[in-house]
Amino acid sequence: MTWTIVVAKAAQKQLKGIPARDLDKITTGIRAMAANPFHGDIVKLEGGENGYRRRVGSFRVFFRVDRASRIVQISAILRRTSTTY
Repeated sequence: MTWTIVVAKAAQKQLKGIPARDLDKITTGIRAMAANPFHGDIVKLEGGENGYRRRVGSFRVFFRVDRASRIVQISAILRRTSTTY
């Protein structure tokens, strides 16, 4: 059974600024989340309800999971740099 992927408008806007070669990797990672959102380099975020992040190269895909309705809501797609943390 597959999961429904919902990409927030902010995340859609962030996707437009990503280089093509990285965009291919990210979209492949997002499509893979439809089969199993917990497969891959996933970390549960602290202090948030059902908040997770998936690492795709130098980018991070932040999302929430609604297990009851099997929906993955992607809220942000950000590049990880040395000044991020």
